[in-house]
Amino acid sequence: MDDPTPDGEFDPTETDIAEIRAAFASSTLTAERLTAEYVARIDEYDDTLNAVLTLNEGAKERARELDRRFEEDGFVGPLHGIPTIVKDNHDTADMPTTAGASALEGTTPSRDAAVVERLRDAGAVILGKANLQELSFGVDTVSSLGGATRNPYDTDRRPSGSSGGTAVAVASNLAAIGTGTDTCSSVRSPPAFTNTVGVRPTMGLVSRTGIVPLSMTQDTAGPITRTVADAARTLDAMVGYDPADPITATGVGNVPDEGYTAHLDPDGLNGARIGVLRHLFEPANPDEVDAESAAAVEAAIDDAIDEIGAAGATVVDDVELVDPEYADAARVVGHECKRDFDRYLAERDDPPVGSLRELVESGTMEPSVADRFEESGILDVDVEGLEDDADYLRALARRDGVRRRVLQGFVEHDLDAALYPPSTVVPVEIPESQPFAEMRCELAAHAGLPSIVVQAGFTDDGIPVGFELIGRPFDEPRLFELASGYEHAAEPRRPPSIRPHDGKA
Repeated sequence: MDDPTPDGEFDPTETDIAEIRAAFASSTLTAERLTAEYVARIDEYDDTLNAVLTLNEGAKERARELDRRFEEDGFVGPLHGIPTIVKDNHDTADMPTTAGASALEGTTPSRDAAVVERLRDAGAVILGKANLQELSFGVDTVSSLGGATRNPYDTDRRPSGSSGGTAVAVASNLAAIGTGTDTCSSVRSPPAFTNTVGVRPTMGLVSRTGIVPLSMTQDTAGPITRTVADAARTLDAMVGYDPADPITATGVGNVPDEGYTAHLDPDGLNGARIGVLRHLFEPANPDEVDAESAAAVEAAIDDAIDEIGAAGATVVDDVELVDPEYADAARVVGHECKRDFDRYLAERDDPPVGSLRELVESGTMEPSVADRFEESGILDVDVEGLEDDADYLRALARRDGVRRRVLQGFVEHDLDAALYPPSTVVPVEIPESQPFAEMRCELAAHAGLPSIVVQAGFTDDGIPVGFELIGRPFDEPRLFELASGYEHAAEPRRPPSIRPHDGKA
């Protein structure tokens, strides 16, 4: 952390939770001042980036209350006073929750999502809500309410999605930490493209209650941060049993008593075995993507693999755990989306639209997203017949097969984790759409397994590239050991050089 400047101001750029807490403890910083610093950065830079949809008008009062409580009793929790941005598909009782849809503008839920409640209980200051791909349906981060979010490392480019607003805000130091949701890629490809860290937890660790769904059997929330340590600290606050979400019962007994932060280890790669899924580096549609883009991704990750080996790990290159076509066939978003979104709307008080079909046909959605819904066939799914839908039931059953094959490969190759790119290509220039076929998200999403994205480095053009590590069920502690060991060895974080109000947003 930078020392307080001569005028007593605190520089929030590139600081982390531990440094902020140390500044609070030494009385060189208050939560109110820190919150004001981040709000000032949002005011200065977000017209360029378009990452933040809504600022929390109560954030400064919340920070003042935390300062009062600190004076009386010390820290209220592990995230005391930490300015946090959450994706605008997390219900918040003090701000609208829109999922980026202009039709839902101004509609505020009656209560917080379970994960938001847990963050507040840990002491977080919810600074605002981040832009996202509308309804999380796609990987561009563009919405009818927020427009297109821009990559801070090249504002002509996409940040991927759907949690691109959170990733851009955190990468650009508009918030200390953030959260996103991941159905397939959404807390992984945006961090890969913005030089940040993203974690998709094992299904069952984090409650889905109060999160606008895309596919309930694939959806989960996860942290997006600038460092592995902050990802561990944030996940510590997010996990826990929620009686309203029965799947969280599977997480009981699978969270380390000492927390994930106890597994941060600068020597975490020493003695590890990492399998490289080399076939997942190959573009799915080589005739439709830029070969130089794919080569740049592979070159950056190869440099990271060299760092992994130099840090004491054994690299097993090349491994195949699951045939990609088999893993892809376990996708159920098309079956579940209408059912789950309509159920969510039915639980909201007097929503302005009553169904996904009504929303898509309202003419208010971002056209590219509305077109994807129309073309996907999602609106025509027979929700009442899903229990007897052979294709849907076959895809659900195949998930068990994907998980078994991954775990069998881990045993046969004696692996601690497997490594691959979240995307085979770098972020595209706006207004192109990021090619979903080049995302490599299915293994973790369809098998419900944990994964973490960390920063491999940069292309020659200065575009961030990340790599993903996937682990065994509830083996987040080992992933944090490996990722923190890599981060200590490689030191890959480099903040973007962004300008205020450059007219591109």
